[in-house]
Amino acid sequence: MSPRKAISNTHDRRQQRLLIVLALGFAVFSAAAAGLFYVLRPETLRIAVGPAGSEDDKVVQAMAEAFSEESRTVRLSPITTGGAAESLTLLGAGKTDLAVGRSDLSMPADAQTLAVLRKNYVVLWSPSARIGKGSKKKNTGKIGEIADLAGRKVGIIGRTGANLALLRIILVSSGVEPEKVATVQFGTEELERLAQDATLDAYLAVGPLDSKITAEAIAATSRSRGVPKFLPVEASEAIALKHARYEAEEIPGSVFSAKPAWPEEKVDTIAVNHLILASKELSEVKAAAFYRQLFAVRDTITQTVAGAAHITKPETEKEAEPSVHRGAAAVINGTERTFLDKYSDYFWFALLLISGIGSAAAWLRRYLNRDERDDNTSHRHRVLAVASQVRNAGSEQELLTWQREVDVIIGETLKFYDDGAIEQDDLAAFGLVLELFHHAVAERRAALPIDPSDQTRSTGPTLASRR
Repeated sequence: MSPRKAISNTHDRRQQRLLIVLALGFAVFSAAAAGLFYVLRPETLRIAVGPAGSEDDKVVQAMAEAFSEESRTVRLSPITTGGAAESLTLLGAGKTDLAVGRSDLSMPADAQTLAVLRKNYVVLWSPSARIGKGSKKKNTGKIGEIADLAGRKVGIIGRTGANLALLRIILVSSGVEPEKVATVQFGTEELERLAQDATLDAYLAVGPLDSKITAEAIAATSRSRGVPKFLPVEASEAIALKHARYEAEEIPGSVFSAKPAWPEEKVDTIAVNHLILASKELSEVKAAAFYRQLFAVRDTITQTVAGAAHITKPETEKEAEPSVHRGAAAVINGTERTFLDKYSDYFWFALLLISGIGSAAAWLRRYLNRDERDDNTSHRHRVLAVASQVRNAGSEQELLTWQREVDVIIGETLKFYDDGAIEQDDLAAFGLVLELFHHAVAERRAALPIDPSDQTRSTGPTLASRR
């Protein structure tokens, strides 16, 4: 194959490799862009809450809207359920990332707290008026404490079984057998019926201190049954010690009414929290991002739903059930790992990966340039062969013919080097062969007899002058 044809073939191969490199570069760029989009895209967390229209549902809906407007890292997708029990069931089944549930409900074993949505206080009170003549039951005296509830009937606001179970715990801890206390539950929309039921001796409500339902229930019973007498849960500390999901709290005086003061002074009670829960499997990064974003937009949510003001951080300084998620705890305690702490392992892996990619790229480059290296080897062999033939050249014209062929080989070799097809060592080896060729030309030219008719030796440029 002539040198010019070899150069043409080499050019075609170079064009093909260029297309391959461009395709690989595009693929790498696309993969990097896709990876960057995946990393920077907002994380959408599903949150189960119910029932529809409840205070919790309103807060979560406002939260989701605020997150979508202000957060670049977290989005919320609310799932409306029939109540807290169903929400916790979905969390346990892995059908939601977050759930709103009451802390004393049965919940998945791996459920952990991200935030306190609101704290509910137990409010127990009895009416001061006696039962009317139409009642089949006689009043045996006023109720001044929980121990007096034995043989009486308590109206419970809210149809959830959790409130009934909570009353039983209070009765047992106060020395009253639950079987001796009759109970009846009313829906939150049945407050007037509750107030008019003359068979009831006491009432129980569970909600925030500013609960509209609790305040309306107290007002309604006071209108029909007289001034309320608030019953303290004197065993609140003992209940909190025995049952980690309850807390000993106090109801401040005049919190339900200033004139008249309801209650007149502070009253001991217990509290139970409505929590935003997540599975333990939720990553620390996602949990921390949700927690930070929640408290960043809490004031914004409060402007839409007043109940959002009750959102508080969970206690991390004491044992609690359920435990606080490690992501939220890290933000609260200021122990959240820095960017380098979180991703140092990934950095080392990336360095190893880049090193591996570099080695693979070098191998691929050598593999793709194998034809050029083979051509370069052939060129060296050709120059060596020409150097041997030069020693037998019979004229200056023949020397110039060999020189022109070697010039073409030099040009192609330099193109290989410029394109990165051959290394510095390959070029150095070629230089040794080329030097041998030049010495052979010089020696043969000196040995040739001078031909007066050969103008190339007397007037034309010599090989030595070209060098």
